[in-house]
Amino acid sequence: MEIKKTNTAVPAALLSMVCVQGGASIAKQLFPSIGAIGTSTLRIGLSAILLTIINRPKFSTFTKQQWLYCSIYGLGIAAMNLIFYMAIQRIPLGLGVTVEFIGPLFLALALSRKWMDVVWALLACAGILFIVPWQNNDVDLLGLFLAFLAGVFWAVYIVMGGKVAAIMPGKDAVTTGMLFATAIIIPFALWDGALMNLTPILFLKGLGVAILSSALPFSLDLVALKQLPAKTFSILTSLQPAFAAFSGLIFLSEKLTILQWVSIACVITASMGATIFSKKT
Repeated sequence: MEIKKTNTAVPAALLSMVCVQGGASIAKQLFPSIGAIGTSTLRIGLSAILLTIINRPKFSTFTKQQWLYCSIYGLGIAAMNLIFYMAIQRIPLGLGVTVEFIGPLFLALALSRKWMDVVWALLACAGILFIVPWQNNDVDLLGLFLAFLAGVFWAVYIVMGGKVAAIMPGKDAVTTGMLFATAIIIPFALWDGALMNLTPILFLKGLGVAILSSALPFSLDLVALKQLPAKTFSILTSLQPAFAAFSGLIFLSEKLTILQWVSIACVITASMGATIFSKKT
């Protein structure tokens, strides 16, 4: 029974990553027109609307604990997405995702109970150090800092996703979390004003981003988080940089150095090792 659950959880997490990075490539194409804040608002807001229509959660049945967990989960979603989009507006997608992964990496270390987990996490950490172009004076330090900050909220998202999935149906949790995220991000969009440049074509692209980057992957993540410990899920998500790098290369023509590709290989190896050797925790 445990094997079946794991077999369901891992494909769900992998498919989530494919969707997220494909959606991020489309999102980055929207930045010149509506900016990072406008794109993030469009992504989260449309996702919340779609999920509410499809899932129709019964809000009147929620407990105080469920409302609390959903609100913190929604904060993690809003901050993670908004800050990450601001980061990749300044730096390549693959680089941004790899630096962002520091959040889940340290979460994995904090939750570790076996020395082998530390080995895999440290290998992923080495990969992150390799991918940062330390010798390049043109590197955008603010972009790197924003990617790191997004990683902190990524860790919050993982922890709260696991907690909220344990006390309520996943579809209700992700829908309510997205509604909270929308409420949090709308003031930033009003302040920014870039959504005034929205056109029908941009709206359709934003809808694609909402489906690929939020509605579908967040639902898949809750399927995985319901079946996997937060530690295992955190290290598994280290595959994100590889998906991001290939997505950036294919859709955005963003090229990385050989050393940066080696670093991604380190992160992938750490992820595979942690997933293969991780047992019940």
